[in-house]
Amino acid sequence: MDWKEYEAITKYIYETLGRERGVKIVGYGSKCKVPGKSGTTHQIDVLTSHSDGIHEYQTAIECKYCNQKINKEVIMKVAGIIKDAGINKGVVVSKLGFTKDCISVAKYENIGLVELRKIEKQDWKGQSTKPSFPIMSGLIKTFAVRRRPLITNIKIDAVDNIPIPEKFNANQMVLKLSDGKVIDLNKYFDAFKNELHDQEPQKEIKKSYEFKDSILINRITKAETPINGFTLTGMLTVKNFDQTRKFEIVDKVFMIMKSLFEKKSFSISEWGVIKEEE
Repeated sequence: MDWKEYEAITKYIYETLGRERGVKIVGYGSKCKVPGKSGTTHQIDVLTSHSDGIHEYQTAIECKYCNQKINKEVIMKVAGIIKDAGINKGVVVSKLGFTKDCISVAKYENIGLVELRKIEKQDWKGQSTKPSFPIMSGLIKTFAVRRRPLITNIKIDAVDNIPIPEKFNANQMVLKLSDGKVIDLNKYFDAFKNELHDQEPQKEIKKSYEFKDSILINRITKAETPINGFTLTGMLTVKNFDQTRKFEIVDKVFMIMKSLFEKKSFSISEWGVIKEEE
């Protein structure tokens, strides 16, 4: 962060906090300049205004992005500017706080003091997690149904009742037809499963396939079994996978703002959410 970003964040905070109180941003940055009674033009980092319905009041905010505490000279300078420009109030914002003399002079001159800085490790002491607060919470409901065709039984009609090995793996099997054509057994299994998709769920369906003078061949073991056909039994299974999940979006705090005179503290999140601390 540099001083320009610091000014922009300060402007955003005052704009956000003042929105419900009728406070408006008149200007900020290098182009925000006001004339003084002395004939001198003064640059104001952030200039706000608000009205009580009769009179309009302005506040000049001076942003100090310095690596040291602010001294009384800064307060005296701001006090002089607001008097010369006819501005009602002044505020000084610092990232490292203020000296004791600075605080005393600010009270005398009615200049507000605000400490605005990034959150540090010492701010996490006594907390089990890093400072954050929820932005959104809710439920996500998903509705899903799985329809799966399932083959429950395979009955091979072997010639002369030749036994088929108990561990029957259709992926290893091919069928050699009487005309010499060789077909993967899975071709028939897949076709049967497709037909099950159109059936009533949980209803047992049987389908027989006849192949005279055919041979069932195991491509791994090379075992051959003459068969007349086979019968498949299966059903369409349906399972509900509806789910309800809770979610919470948490926004991490990255800045803290403390108003010395008003005794208020605010947390500013990475997403720009501002929350007043109790």
